[in-house]
Amino acid sequence: MITLIGEKLAKVDEKFIYLGELEECKDCKFKKLCHSLERGRVYKIKSVRSAVHDCKVHYNGVKLVEVELSEIEACVDSKKALEGLSFSFSPIKCDKHECKYYNLCNPPGLYENDKVKVKKVVDKVECSKGLSLRRVILELI
Repeated sequence: MITLIGEKLAKVDEKFIYLGELEECKDCKFKKLCHSLERGRVYKIKSVRSAVHDCKVHYNGVKLVEVELSEIEACVDSKKALEGLSFSFSPIKCDKHECKYYNLCNPPGLYENDKVKVKKVVDKVECSKGLSLRRVILELI
């Protein structure tokens, strides 16, 4: 996948969440190229081209980058924490927004029923609600 990203952000292995089109983008000649990604997903930059193009949003312009969907770190039920296991993702239901694991239990870029595969099991998580959770690296499939 190819898109444009702010010159200051255009670094190999950098991750970003595509948030969608802004009002300033409506008349831009690069609109279709910039906004070809899925809103709310996390992407990782694989390569960066050197040319800089003018942009109404990014002060220093934009660069053409090749991206891929990023792997995402998340907490899952221990029973699903097996490398190579594929399943439909479901965020951990929790109202403890102050918990240090809250963003791993509800990771940006993943939605209810996304098909995922466990790429790596990282470690056990000490859940304040007593749930049996593991931190894993997931990839969308």
